[in-house]
Amino acid sequence: MVAQDGTGKPLWRCSGTLLSPTLFLTAGHCTEAPAAHVEIWFAADVDSGIPGNGYPYQGDVGGTPYTHPSYTPSAFYHYDLGVVVLDRPMVMSAYGALPVVGVLDALARQRGLQELTFTAVGYGLQAGFPDPAAFLEQNLRVRMVAQPRLIQLNVPGTTGDYSLLLSNNHATGGTCFGDSGGPNFIGKSTIIGGVTSYGKNGNCAGTGGVYRVDRADDLDWLYATFGAHLP
Repeated sequence: MVAQDGTGKPLWRCSGTLLSPTLFLTAGHCTEAPAAHVEIWFAADVDSGIPGNGYPYQGDVGGTPYTHPSYTPSAFYHYDLGVVVLDRPMVMSAYGALPVVGVLDALARQRGLQELTFTAVGYGLQAGFPDPAAFLEQNLRVRMVAQPRLIQLNVPGTTGDYSLLLSNNHATGGTCFGDSGGPNFIGKSTIIGGVTSYGKNGNCAGTGGVYRVDRADDLDWLYATFGAHLP
């Protein structure tokens, strides 16, 4: 997805998940002001794309962004959730599913941290480098998949009860800039445990932060405000 301001100027790009033909889930920092409109692509390789797609201006569908009502840019990681209501339906063979409240707590207790894996999906960088080596970054707009492992959950002062840390390394893969808002499916299911939220360093190594979607305030907001768009 590419967020645009009120004049149609591109602002930033993120990733996300269709929850239904008309509702797209992403991160709050992807939908925050001055974003007024969003264009979304669904091709696996947007760079190859469809002739006439006009990236980064015209996507497969447009929509209106909304951000969690408790979101604040200065502490975005506390309520880093947003959605886009599409201008017209996008019919797919399958959609991402919202979790039940507290499912990650239960799974972590049952299976142990190192046994809990996720499927992270996004269009972000394939490799990130801090300046002055940023010229080495690989910035293809290709949908990629990784299988990170749970590192930390419910740690006061680190993840709290609102986020979790997943592995970012060569063995499991991970997320990087542009993957923000993309889904972290639980295991190999289509249930979204959280959306990619933040990185711990400039080269996308070590661990990546994921905003949990299995919190009551998030699910209450989604169902109360956008229930007509949800199955």
